[in-house]
Amino acid sequence: MKRSSIWIFTCLISLTLLLLSGCGVFQGEQTLEEIDAPENASLDNVEELETSETEPEESEETDEMDSEQEESDSVEEVETVERQLYLLDSNGMVAPQTLELPKEDSKAVATQALEYLVKGGPVTELLPDGFEAVIPSGTEIIGLNIKEDGTLIVDVSKEFAEYRPEDEKKIIQAMTFTLTQFENVEKINLWINGHEQTEMPVNGTPISEGYSRANGINIHQAGSVDLMDSKAVTLYYPAQHNDTFYYVPVTQHVEVEDNEYQSIVQALMEGPSLELDVLNVFNTGINVTEEPEYKDGTLTLNFNENILDNVEKGSISDEVMETLVLTLTEQPGVEAVNVKVENLEEVFNEDGVPYSEPVTRDMFVPTGSL
Repeated sequence: MKRSSIWIFTCLISLTLLLLSGCGVFQGEQTLEEIDAPENASLDNVEELETSETEPEESEETDEMDSEQEESDSVEEVETVERQLYLLDSNGMVAPQTLELPKEDSKAVATQALEYLVKGGPVTELLPDGFEAVIPSGTEIIGLNIKEDGTLIVDVSKEFAEYRPEDEKKIIQAMTFTLTQFENVEKINLWINGHEQTEMPVNGTPISEGYSRANGINIHQAGSVDLMDSKAVTLYYPAQHNDTFYYVPVTQHVEVEDNEYQSIVQALMEGPSLELDVLNVFNTGINVTEEPEYKDGTLTLNFNENILDNVEKGSISDEVMETLVLTLTEQPGVEAVNVKVENLEEVFNEDGVPYSEPVTRDMFVPTGSL
């Protein structure tokens, strides 16, 4: 009986010690957690704190990723280049417009230029107000091949022949002037589905010898000109549609006297025919004071003060200068125009910048080669 009591007493003591030891351990772990956490913070608050402490690192990583993405997007931006495309204006005349096209490999620039002349093609979103493409919709550019003599063979699909008869010359003129902007292209030969064409497919315009700028553009015949004593010349006249200002090339016969260049300038100063919806930007009373002189690709012209738009500043309007340069650099061998005014040592543009060097065509329009 005594042994049983002793045994029970011993077990109770052992159990009590074990329980006291367990309570001490639990209380110790709880105290460590409270030391790590801010005073009065719950476990939820601890998780929020840990999250907020890591957010700046995540934000910095995100900023770096965003910056890298922006740099990547910048690298992937399409590089563009200026090209002149000859399109139809609101008056149905073929006129050049300088547009920003995606930069292509040098072997593909002519193909791209033609593709941007196709109605409903990639040019659609770039067309200036009042302009439209000229080549029939659905036309594919099958291939181009340039010869050593400067002839560019242009092979197009059968859809090319689906145009109105009255548009025939406009189409071949637009193609020719667009492609001959490249320095090594002198003329084009048209092929359709691999077959050479001796005439245009709808109205029969002869093209067996190829088509060049010498064939003309927007051909206009003034009734009073003697064709026997004249020469077909392409003159550039300013035109405007709403806010769009541009230049229209017009091929017409000009009566040629002793100096061909002076005859051309005289025709410009007299202004366009009233039948043409273009502008005359020359002042009245303007004269050429000396015979134009050509030397080593530069044509020198001398005018009286009436060519100036501001006598005090000695400035020539940009429209007058561009009209002269575009027209005269169409003439064989003329690469630059040097304009002088009597009683002035130098002349300026509208912004007061002096024309210290002869003015070339590429000051106004893009140039290049295939």
